[in-house]
Amino acid sequence: MANHKSALKRIRRNEAVRLRNRYQHKTTRNAIKKLRTEEDKKAAETLLPTVVGMIDKLAKRNIIHANKAANLKSNLMKRVATL
Repeated sequence: MANHKSALKRIRRNEAVRLRNRYQHKTTRNAIKKLRTEEDKKAAETLLPTVVGMIDKLAKRNIIHANKAANLKSNLMKRVATL
């Protein structure tokens, strides 16, 4: 266990950040799944910008890699276009 006050604070902070990242990542994954299973083109087109925004936010905060975000967005756009 850490002995310094700052190290103890860092441990608490890291746990809080980890939980927040996990929540945001899971929420985005659920939104992606919802978009992928969507059959109605209108509904998918209205859902797409919010999902893309969520993916961009994860990439900006380094929760996911920028290339992974680009690949996810590309595949989702293709999926919506083919509906």
